[in-house]
Amino acid sequence: MTVRKHTRRAFLAGGLGGLFAVGTGTAWALDRYVIEHVETTNTSSIEAGVSAADEATNGTFSSDSYRSDTASVAVTKHTSGSGSDALAWFVADITVSDATIVRSAFARDEFGENIVADPSEIAEQAGAVLAINGDYYGFRDTGIVIRNGVAYRDQGARQGLAFYTDGSLRLYDETATSAAKLLAAGVWNTLSFGPGLVEAGKVIGGIDDVEIDTNFGNHSVQGRQPRTGVGMVADNHFLFVVVDGRSAGYSRGVTMSEFAQLFVDLGAQVAYNLDGGGSATMILNNALVNDPLGRGDERATSDILYVAG
Repeated sequence: MTVRKHTRRAFLAGGLGGLFAVGTGTAWALDRYVIEHVETTNTSSIEAGVSAADEATNGTFSSDSYRSDTASVAVTKHTSGSGSDALAWFVADITVSDATIVRSAFARDEFGENIVADPSEIAEQAGAVLAINGDYYGFRDTGIVIRNGVAYRDQGARQGLAFYTDGSLRLYDETATSAAKLLAAGVWNTLSFGPGLVEAGKVIGGIDDVEIDTNFGNHSVQGRQPRTGVGMVADNHFLFVVVDGRSAGYSRGVTMSEFAQLFVDLGAQVAYNLDGGGSATMILNNALVNDPLGRGDERATSDILYVAG
């Protein structure tokens, strides 16, 4: 498998241009969706004070894998169909000795709204072995955001995914709990996008009709789209999956239920959908693995999920 070292900075991961032409709402829209609002700086320093496993050392890379005494990562490319039905997706099969090896990082090491960087840039900053784009928490002001054992936001709004220090992944209702309760229960990271794709090893019904948000620019996740998701086969055995799309003759993308089935076929017991579209990105050893929108470029986002190295 070939990895490519392409990168491109983008102003926003969404088509908001038309919004700013509508008179009285312009100032509000600029403030809400464009202007950076930094709430916390040097987040990695804050998180360093939280108990976690030592990061992997003395690891070895091949072209599509990584192995150390704390993590094993194997990345494979899959294809099916041809012409208008062609599909390409990438699977990272990950086994770790401690669940806190799977971490998150913010763009520019800052938490807040509209703070973005290319996933490869965030991954390099974090020293990531493997990374995928996260939930783009910075586009919204709701959700429970716990990262590497630190709570940054506690505004429950949707179905979330929790990574526990015992190596398990669980879907949960953000509105029925709090960040404090989750931390007390051993939650290490949360993601807030969705929907949940797989539970108890089966595709969750009705997911093709789910609307994630009602805010501008992020209504629809339906149809055949590029997608990023994360799943769990067993404790400390994870899957990162990225599907390319919107690229005629290369990859059409997948519906939500098709995406869920990919995880089931891989043995996932739990799986969850993350930010997709042009944001769908996988990085291995600082190189772009997939081909976002068939252009070989990244799109800036607010966070990544990664395996520490």
